[in-house]
Amino acid sequence: MKKITVLYKHPSDAEKFKTYYKETHLPLVDKIEGLAKAEITEIQGELGGEPSDYFLMAELYFKTEEQMQESMGSTEGQAVANDLSNFATGGVTIIIGNTVNW
Repeated sequence: MKKITVLYKHPSDAEKFKTYYKETHLPLVDKIEGLAKAEITEIQGELGGEPSDYFLMAELYFKTEEQMQESMGSTEGQAVANDLSNFATGGVTIIIGNTVNW
């Protein structure tokens, strides 16, 4: 399975970020056809109690590379990508990988 992981750094206003994310960004994500699963994690900190550089993590799963490319290249996928600048004030890192069963 192909996965896009989006790591959001701490925004300038956490409550404003959460409200926008829930009310505006997630509904855009829900419109992406071919998205097999999405998971959102609110980061509490690093192991050992240290604060994390990251505030939130979103993981988007697709069955294949081709499905991921088609979905993220669609109008709906591009709307999600273009929306990041509207609320990700702390910056964002996006990585792509394959889930494995080792």
